[in-house]
Amino acid sequence: MEHSPESKTNTLFNTDFCLLFTNQILENEAAKGNNFVASPLSLHVMLSLIAAGSKGQTLQQLLHFLGSTSVGDLNLLSLKIINLASPAENVAGGPLLSFVNGAWLDQSFTMKSSFEEIVKGSYKAELKSVDFVTKAEEVVKQVNSWAEAATKRLIKDLLPVGSLKSDTALVLANALYFKGAWYQQFDPSSTQLRDFHLLNGQTLQVPFMTTNRYIRHLYGLFDGYKVLQIPYQRGQDARIFSMYFFLPDEKEGLHNLIQKIKFNPGFLNQQFKLWLEDLPHFWIPKFKFSFELEASKSLKEMGLKLPFKPGELTEMVDSPNSDRLYVSDIFHKSRIEVNEEGTEAAASTAAAFRFLCATFPTVLK
Repeated sequence: MEHSPESKTNTLFNTDFCLLFTNQILENEAAKGNNFVASPLSLHVMLSLIAAGSKGQTLQQLLHFLGSTSVGDLNLLSLKIINLASPAENVAGGPLLSFVNGAWLDQSFTMKSSFEEIVKGSYKAELKSVDFVTKAEEVVKQVNSWAEAATKRLIKDLLPVGSLKSDTALVLANALYFKGAWYQQFDPSSTQLRDFHLLNGQTLQVPFMTTNRYIRHLYGLFDGYKVLQIPYQRGQDARIFSMYFFLPDEKEGLHNLIQKIKFNPGFLNQQFKLWLEDLPHFWIPKFKFSFELEASKSLKEMGLKLPFKPGELTEMVDSPNSDRLYVSDIFHKSRIEVNEEGTEAAASTAAAFRFLCATFPTVLK
């Protein structure tokens, strides 16, 4: 998404985190020959909220991981993103975009007032009191219903059965939804089957969309890859939405492109020199797929480890045992469909927090 000149959200958001996380998933999925879609934005906002409830080395690790210097900056960025995507911004037409947050706290606890203020104020989340001790599976269904409604039924079963336990204390979740129509839509009668090359060397026949006339698009040639921008229909406000397609020059060049991005900080923040060009019969794949993962393993492999250990997530729950709270799981689901009319996509992330049970020494007689 592009922004009006007065908006600086794009310069504040850490696109390097996006690319590193994408590369981490790519390395894990490439060997399987799987497509994947994920929303680093959804994960970034979730980790920002976790940072707001942490202190000490855990907080510093989160700030470094997210490329920020303070929790205040992260909260401000999240608020800007949520305001930009709020339903009130969609009344003027154009793409539909929404970003919502939710929190579910066990009824035996209260949230620290400072954290509750951030949850409700900066993240505009509704806080619900629930019973994890005896009704954990009911809470699973409740969170899943919330995510499904927030994503227009694109994201279902965000939390797996059995993912919440009797010792779960808190669940934080967000949901992102987008639907936009192309500024110039494709003719379905021109869609054809063509070769699509997978990372594992296999070739599949998939439907490709094309145009039957010359259309002016922003386009650029770079060292080893091409970039094509396709805009969505605009509303009456200042927001501009586009999809960018990055195409490696070589058939098996995606890995090299990802490495180029990975080792060039700020790659996506640079101003790509694209120029308007009349493009005849360019081909864009028509696709629909979804992806899910429990993200804690990938995040740990990237160096984020302390939030998954008890000790310093003490600023969330008002409890004498707050130093035993830790992130047990981070579930993420994404889905996207690109067709002749436009794009519909959604993503949702949920983080579950548990208390580490105290252990007592065995007395031998």
